[in-house]
Amino acid sequence: MAHGHGVVEGENKKIAILISVLALLLAIAETLGKSAQTEALSFNVEASNLWAFYQAKTIRKTNMETAAEQMEVDVQLAKDAAVKDLLMNRAKEWRDKAARYESEPKPNNKGEGRRELMARALEAEVRRDHAMAKYHNFEFGSAAFQIAIVLASSYLITGVAYLLWGAVGLGGIGLLFSLIGLAAPQALTFLAAH
Repeated sequence: MAHGHGVVEGENKKIAILISVLALLLAIAETLGKSAQTEALSFNVEASNLWAFYQAKTIRKTNMETAAEQMEVDVQLAKDAAVKDLLMNRAKEWRDKAARYESEPKPNNKGEGRRELMARALEAEVRRDHAMAKYHNFEFGSAAFQIAIVLASSYLITGVAYLLWGAVGLGGIGLLFSLIGLAAPQALTFLAAH
């Protein structure tokens, strides 16, 4: 009788170790998921700020172009040559400023023209989407680990082998999602789209 009790106790220790490993993997997946979520939020804010800056540049550019067009009409109506020159120079300044709003590259690739702002905003959106894909994979992995822990704990109480198999299988699925989150977070998004 003591021998049977020792076998059960040894098996329970193995299940306890399995549960501990699943809990450790759950903690890692949760931590990585929260980090990816924070990263996604940060990139989303960056993209929103860049798009707002882009819109402001668009408004300024449109105002400058409109003013230059009006000034060019005024040049046609002006009679005095000095006034015409003054108006033409002012219209040219506004056209030049409008052109700078369209593209204003800088040496560190942080240009502030509309073209550069759009490129930077699109890049931030790509980084946001990548971080969100990581986050979703870690969340799926976390859910699988949590259910695996419940199934392994239920096996300890009931002794039903299917629960243990389910726990091991879901633990493997959780590990797979976590590894995808680390290595190729957008792989499942790509597969779902094609």
